[in-house]
Amino acid sequence: MTKHFQALATVTPYTTRDGSTIRELMHPAVHGNHAQSLAEARVEPGTRTAPHRHRLTEELYFILEGEGEMELGERRFAVGPGDTVCIAPGTRHSIRATGAASLRFLCCCAPAYRHEDTELL
Repeated sequence: MTKHFQALATVTPYTTRDGSTIRELMHPAVHGNHAQSLAEARVEPGTRTAPHRHRLTEELYFILEGEGEMELGERRFAVGPGDTVCIAPGTRHSIRATGAASLRFLCCCAPAYRHEDTELL
């Protein structure tokens, strides 16, 4: 089935292997696109995703709201609305919600997200 439109309100959230809650907005398995996936991710205040890496996937995070701290390899830095982070394949990473509100961001994966590509560290 090809479905080239998805309304956020109609997407059921689920928890990924790293502990974040996501809603798949566009994924080849559902929507018929080919090379990437796009999800809205949420990390609750005071929590973080488990440190992990993806063997094949490059990720882009675009922060929509909230405050956080990104761990990217050996670097740690603050992130907030309007910030974009590129995570190369094989790079250890984690993100923590440091503010009083949830940290919400878009996550684009190429190739598309697969649980099997996530290695918890």
